[in-house]
Amino acid sequence: MNPNCPKCLSPQTVKNGFLCGRQRYKCKQCGYQFTRTTPRGKPMKDKLLAVVLYMYGLSLNSIAKLFHVSATAVLKWVHKFAQETYEKPKPGSAIVMEIDEMWHYLKEKPASPVYGRLIVVIPVNLWTGNVAVVMQRPSVD
Repeated sequence: MNPNCPKCLSPQTVKNGFLCGRQRYKCKQCGYQFTRTTPRGKPMKDKLLAVVLYMYGLSLNSIAKLFHVSATAVLKWVHKFAQETYEKPKPGSAIVMEIDEMWHYLKEKPASPVYGRLIVVIPVNLWTGNVAVVMQRPSVD
């Protein structure tokens, strides 16, 4: 019995020679030729488990070792999940900045000491890892 076409899922496939020692198939309905009969990648349940582990604080590298994939693959799973599940904040409702850019916002030099300054980190959304950083503006002398 021949496998279904991976493109159109039609059961009307025929053998169509060999490619690198592997049986090639051709779909009679759409004309697609293929050799792979098993699905690629990790199952969706593994990807979702990896995302949950990441949200609980496990690092990308340790998740990658658990699933025998690269850390980049795990990062792509997390990004895809976040894009499909959460919407971005509307413009004007939040100020988003990187920590490196914070000294521009505070109008300080990067070498100036900031020790002892009150910094409050508020978790905005635990599922995506978004946080809000609240700091007191420096006094103008």
